[in-house]
Amino acid sequence: MKKMSVLNIKGEKVNDITLNAEVWGITPNDAVLYDAITLAKNAMRQGTHETKTRSEVSGGGRKPWRQKGTGRARQGSIRAAQWRHGGIVFGPHMRSYDKKMNRKERRLALKSALSYKAIDSELIIIDKFALAGGKTKEAKQVFDNLKVNKNILLVVSELDENTILATRNLDNVTLLEANEVNVLDIVAADSMIVTEDAVKAIEEVLV
Repeated sequence: MKKMSVLNIKGEKVNDITLNAEVWGITPNDAVLYDAITLAKNAMRQGTHETKTRSEVSGGGRKPWRQKGTGRARQGSIRAAQWRHGGIVFGPHMRSYDKKMNRKERRLALKSALSYKAIDSELIIIDKFALAGGKTKEAKQVFDNLKVNKNILLVVSELDENTILATRNLDNVTLLEANEVNVLDIVAADSMIVTEDAVKAIEEVLV
């Protein structure tokens, strides 16, 4: 078990929380974590890139000149790769970039990413993220109070309108519900802010 301070939105300590070591305190598995990041990035790729080979380019049905006697190099088609408007050699073709990971590996990767945040002191637990209004200025003030200013991952148990409105114009902030937490967003964040309720929700799923 790992004990951490719980802060309020003013950056003041209000109490302590004991994190489940099975989720936040494992020895991270770098290989599985790498595979999970690759899988997530691959899932973003459409794979719709396509080039035409010499057999797919239109034209070029006739031999441009006879085989011998011209003094020029022999050519079979003006759509060969060395010709302008010819086919492309070894170009990209439509394909799927999907990778597969079993459920056990996905859970291990997520636990590894969460544990790294705890190990690297990039995890901040707050009692709740409650704003009086939906002003961006309010959210920025909270992050200043918590002394975070780079890429921030904010995880709450349930989204509310004020939080969405206050953070949506901040390019360095990613807002997620606890059930949406994923490896790529965790790894990309310099700081991870999680509410107490969200901590419990994450632990319920992963333990």
